[in-house]
Amino acid sequence: MLLVNKEVSIIIVSGRSGSGKTAALNILEDFGYYVIDNLPLSLINNAVDELIGDNIKKVALGVDVRTAKADLSTFPNVYNDLINKYQQSVKILYVTAQLGILVSRFAATRRVHPLMPMVNDLSDALTKEIELLKPISSYADIKIDTSNLNIHELKEKIRQHLGVKNQITLNILSFGFKYGSPIDADFIFDMRILPNPHWQENLRIKTGLDNEVRRFFANYPEVDEMAEDISTFLIKWLPHFLNNNRYSVTVAIGCTGGKHRSVYITQKIAQLLENKLPESMLIAVNHREQKHW
Repeated sequence: MLLVNKEVSIIIVSGRSGSGKTAALNILEDFGYYVIDNLPLSLINNAVDELIGDNIKKVALGVDVRTAKADLSTFPNVYNDLINKYQQSVKILYVTAQLGILVSRFAATRRVHPLMPMVNDLSDALTKEIELLKPISSYADIKIDTSNLNIHELKEKIRQHLGVKNQITLNILSFGFKYGSPIDADFIFDMRILPNPHWQENLRIKTGLDNEVRRFFANYPEVDEMAEDISTFLIKWLPHFLNNNRYSVTVAIGCTGGKHRSVYITQKIAQLLENKLPESMLIAVNHREQKHW
């Protein structure tokens, strides 16, 4: 039965040991793929059918020499069955690296090559592995040599090959310095220099979300100027994170207790940034100290 769905993506990931197959699978998981590693070839077709049937549209399966040799030799049959059913939705990603690089990587990590029990030394194991993987590598749609790539460059290569759009969540977080600064913040802005509604008894129980506090801040032009200046900075520089393999950026806005000034400014910045950032940057607003209000 032919199943063609442009939303479906099935990627078989293979490659020489030490060349970055596991890293590639982790990257695909970051891209939203459901990942299974070291799955026997005899189970691949049923696994794909079950996952697609469960409405999982993006599947990545890792196959390497840990699978028995007899099993690897059947790969063309497995691959053709997938192609007949899912057609262009199926891709093979094959990673490799130069022999000297692989030897250095194994020496650095002190890992044992999976074929070492069958041969005399590491070089022989790496050479034999090429032959064993030929049934897979000969069908590869995407081949990536990782010899001179770091993890970020590998991610960008895979992104380009698959046409995956980078998406970043911008987390605008209000907080109170008296409870500690957020350790995961990329930017921290201090609002303690602004007028504080806390000192007006009728506003003390209110928060930066309340109209009474908004009216208080309306009497001080520097408050909105602060929000506008921060927003101008963020509009200019945040889009650069899209090219930096980031999935989230946290902008923390702090005041003493995280109840009035930081909350108001956080809301104001989110409002000012609306429709000013690339579509692939999603805005989330959170108030860390809400439990203390």
